[in-house]
Amino acid sequence: MSAQLSTNREFVLHPGSKGDSLEDTWIEWLRKYLPNRYCVDKAIVIDSTGQLSDQIDLVIYDQQYTPFVLTQNGVHYIPAEGVYAVFEVKPDLNGSVNVQGDNINYIEYAGRKIASVRKLKRTSTYIIDRGEKKFPRPLTKIVGGILASTNSIKKMETLENHLKSLSGLKGIDMGCAVDFGAFTIEHNGEEDLKITDFQNRIKEYYEQRNISEIEFSKADVSLVSFFFQLTRYLQQSIGSVAAIDLSEYAKAIKLEIDEDL
Repeated sequence: MSAQLSTNREFVLHPGSKGDSLEDTWIEWLRKYLPNRYCVDKAIVIDSTGQLSDQIDLVIYDQQYTPFVLTQNGVHYIPAEGVYAVFEVKPDLNGSVNVQGDNINYIEYAGRKIASVRKLKRTSTYIIDRGEKKFPRPLTKIVGGILASTNSIKKMETLENHLKSLSGLKGIDMGCAVDFGAFTIEHNGEEDLKITDFQNRIKEYYEQRNISEIEFSKADVSLVSFFFQLTRYLQQSIGSVAAIDLSEYAKAIKLEIDEDL
């Protein structure tokens, strides 16, 4: 397993001569190793009110409980309810981008992209499981991260400060720079179960949590460490996403769905 996950570093660092992008390399790698229940694509995330996220380099999402994904002009539009994780992909953790006249580092940029997904409205409705009606489940956390081929930030303290500067919906959970190492950001904070509105509950969780520790792996096991931690989050921390309430989306086109058979 370790040998399989340690994808040839040259392939990751230098996408093939056919012009494959770095994003495509990460997408194909995750498609190859994640269980089939998880879909992986570049996408824009949408909600039932018509709001859109930024363009996201890599989205891990569900199609069992969120059964529609729209594709227009080659762009996938994924309902917010189906999203498990979102990642910004860069060649290097070190770098900056100009956003509306504001020069921000790549990690801040990733945080903004993550927040654009987490802020969207997500619905939750009941499902029928083995003949029994199951009540709507609370909204799940959305893993947010950044992926890169390398890291040229010289001081570890600088990297940690960049990561610690992100809070609220922008907070990063994990990441990987192939020739540097994977990292996981531990947070203090729990959801307030007394909040009955699921949307407000998950938003309050992100706003109140704070970083307790940042752990880095060794460079030679970066991909393995990242994959194991991601899989742990997906399968043991999140489980299945909440079922989408299609009636909320139908309202946007003035369509009424009959709920009884």
